[in-house]
Amino acid sequence: MIFEQADINRDGRWISMERTAQNAFSMGKLEVMIDAEGRVFLSGKEQGIYAVRLRADSAAGADCLILGDAWERAYGDLKWERPDGKKQMPWYFMAHRTTDKCNYGFGVKTLPNAMCFWQCDESKITLTLDVRNGSRGLELYGCCLLLCELVTGEWDTDAFSAMCLFCEAMCGQLRPVNAHIYGGNDWYCNYGDNSFEKILLHTKRIAECAKGCPVRPYMVVDDGWELAYHPGEGEFSGYNGGPWKYCNGKFQDMRKLAEAISAEGVIPGIWMRPLETVEYVPSECVLKKNGVTAILDPSHPKALEMIKEDIRTLASWGYKLIKHDFSTFDLWGKWGFEVTDELQLEGMEFYDSRKTTAQIIKELYLAIREAAGDNVLIMGCNTFSHLSAGIFEVQRTGDDTSGRDWSRTKKMGVNTLAFRLPQHKRFYLADADCVGITNEIPWEKNRQWLDVLAKSGTPLFVSIAEDAYSEEVKKGVSDAFRKSCQAAEASRPLDWLETDSPARWESVFGRDCYQW
Repeated sequence: MIFEQADINRDGRWISMERTAQNAFSMGKLEVMIDAEGRVFLSGKEQGIYAVRLRADSAAGADCLILGDAWERAYGDLKWERPDGKKQMPWYFMAHRTTDKCNYGFGVKTLPNAMCFWQCDESKITLTLDVRNGSRGLELYGCCLLLCELVTGEWDTDAFSAMCLFCEAMCGQLRPVNAHIYGGNDWYCNYGDNSFEKILLHTKRIAECAKGCPVRPYMVVDDGWELAYHPGEGEFSGYNGGPWKYCNGKFQDMRKLAEAISAEGVIPGIWMRPLETVEYVPSECVLKKNGVTAILDPSHPKALEMIKEDIRTLASWGYKLIKHDFSTFDLWGKWGFEVTDELQLEGMEFYDSRKTTAQIIKELYLAIREAAGDNVLIMGCNTFSHLSAGIFEVQRTGDDTSGRDWSRTKKMGVNTLAFRLPQHKRFYLADADCVGITNEIPWEKNRQWLDVLAKSGTPLFVSIAEDAYSEEVKKGVSDAFRKSCQAAEASRPLDWLETDSPARWESVFGRDCYQW
């Protein structure tokens, strides 16, 4: 890929760089160079470097449709659309030419050292590589930093197959998982109002529905189990946050709960929030305060060790799947869909000023993965997709579905299943979130969502409310579990070029048309 122009952002001001050779640019002591393998390097001794911006001629024309990705989870907003030069497309995008059905991919390999996003109009492609350290400009200290490795390609096939090939090219590694991931998660039936007894009842129902399946199901204990300070009451209760070594009065002993889940033939899993805590933390380990809780600074070795110790504790209790959540929000102070301009991280000053935000986040993810050990699966939720690939086995690819509002499940669940399905088994196992089975959502709607998930080959989790477990639901979930374990090949959305909520799907079980 040949870039015609490069700009550097120093202290918040964009400055044009001089082109010194093909794909080489300089400004004073700063140099940007793209080698023959597509690796983008930044070198120099300058301070206050915010970002690098590269521009090239666009292959997109008036007859192209564009599909980009999301920073972390998708928020029901992924779709094929006409080029819009103002829109950020994190990590990668694909252009599908409607006249000849050819597809062009532009992206970066997973695990870059910069936060990367693309913009595309009918004449230009722009790649921005944000290298800030929190809210501060990066200090290069005379080093040569590899920002990313470009991945481009052209595929003369259908758009879905092309996107699958493109995702495969962007990820150089995938953590293997030996068995299919499916089972229960109590969030969408309990919404934090859970207990030892409620989890065990849910576990028994998951075991009953999974009877005869070739692999054991999981039961994930979601938010509500942990002991934390409840503002205004002066005591510890079930409020978001740590310390993770303890549980609230409704659970008493989390190790015993894991043992009870295992005794039902189900694999224990658990939710946690790694960066927020109410424990005493040395001031140098605190990134910012969040009311009575502290957000840990993952760039500080002591804070990172605290996080690793929490992960080790959960693993020692017997939980074989750890779902960690909220880390992007705790760092950014905003959700991924709220980032529409530059990656502003106001007032965020990491302890380690020598690394980019992307490098610090990767080190956090790698620390979590290492601390869990080889026998525990890690599920990232609200984590950066491109920085998670190859590190976590499972990734929540969309925002929350619902056990209360069907329109939310349709918006978040169906959309992320369709448009991030090409990442499945290429970046990680792509989890489009749960089926919230309650009396507040018509079973006919949930039955279809359950069916499309079961046939997709992706992880399948259900939340079953106590008063919604009828014989019809039991049969529907049992059938879905069996299909889920059989779906070795991923399904595909057939109408994803025309709608953001595909209704026509093809899988190893045949073709289906859903009435969302």
